[in-house]
Amino acid sequence: MKLKSSARIVAAAAAVALALSACSASPPALLKADGVERLSTDRAAYPAELAQLRASARKLGAALLADGGDAGNGNVVASPGSLLIALAMLRTGATGKTAAEMDGVLGLPTEHRDEAVNALLASLEAFDGDPGSVDEKNPPRQPVLHSANGLFVDKGVPTGEGYLHSLARYYGTGVYPVDFQDEAATKPAIDAWVDKNTGGRIKKAPAEYDRKNTFSVLNAVYFASAWNVPFDPADTSELPFTTEGGRQVSVPTMSGVQDVASVQGAGWQAVELPYAEGFVMRLVLPDAGAALPGAEVFADVAQALNSAAPSPTQLFLPRWDHKSRFELRKVFASLGLREMLQTETDFDSIQTGLKIKQAGQSANITVVEKGTVAAAVTQINAEATSGAAPMKVIRFDRPFQYEIVHVETGLPLFMGKVSDPR
Repeated sequence: MKLKSSARIVAAAAAVALALSACSASPPALLKADGVERLSTDRAAYPAELAQLRASARKLGAALLADGGDAGNGNVVASPGSLLIALAMLRTGATGKTAAEMDGVLGLPTEHRDEAVNALLASLEAFDGDPGSVDEKNPPRQPVLHSANGLFVDKGVPTGEGYLHSLARYYGTGVYPVDFQDEAATKPAIDAWVDKNTGGRIKKAPAEYDRKNTFSVLNAVYFASAWNVPFDPADTSELPFTTEGGRQVSVPTMSGVQDVASVQGAGWQAVELPYAEGFVMRLVLPDAGAALPGAEVFADVAQALNSAAPSPTQLFLPRWDHKSRFELRKVFASLGLREMLQTETDFDSIQTGLKIKQAGQSANITVVEKGTVAAAVTQINAEATSGAAPMKVIRFDRPFQYEIVHVETGLPLFMGKVSDPR
């Protein structure tokens, strides 16, 4: 039962410097932990942890590609980075078997995890910008990489002060207190957050809305950048492409000669196509007649390309514009995250009895001659199945006994029985 009249977002003593203060006038107001500064971290201090996070993201990416999403045509676009950040935020509030399972299955750092994620986010923020200001027909030479974390909590259910402290300290994130039962107000608010942080490329939150939810964590990622060397549209032409099913079709194909790094492996070759600054696209092409390698191959590709020298290369690359949507509970189950999906106790530090109910990701990408624009949103919803604990009711409406005790000594000073209180 949700105690709407008396429950607060955080049950914290006045002495604890985590009182929440409003910092946004637009509904719902964003609340942040008062007096808790975002930790400044040096990425160089966490090389092992960052390597683990990269490996974890690739494992998530492999699971997403294997799932395939809902497109049904073999085309898949996903954001393992967005999913990693959302899961890291959830892991911050996990304890017990669920915490151990998430660390083991996902390969997350067991020490300095939040510090390493904070360092990762800080590095991304060097390219932060407003997705709404991007002219997507002319991707910018200065890349825009916008990552945003959103946490919507039911204002009738207490959220752990330690959890909010960690979000503020390591993720720079506050909370949006809402009333999930008021779907007419809350669902549009969450969708508006998604729309704003993806520049309108994704209009609605990816997980199913449920009025019983009390917790929803989201991460949005938006990317826009011109190629370092754009393709000339005059060189784009209809060329044959053999689909996964063996059918040959004609598709608009970009072409050009560029200095790029390329490598070969067992049954594949790979190319690194740079954007104007700070980002690259790595493309893996199977040998003729060979099957696509698993997404795990990207770890080998990255290592090989790091030592490959660029050389003049004739490239033929189709344009594409794809979107995907994932039901993430299926993906989590395929990874073996059973405790995480079933627990009603290991997220108590977030909300009492919190249980994951829905999870989803939406992603899209447009790749053309000038560059690339892509966006993704990951959302994990949960319900405090215990919520604020149901109020206990005891009626002394029949004979009872009593005693009066001296607390310090435990001495019963009086003892009695009431059979008829008249």
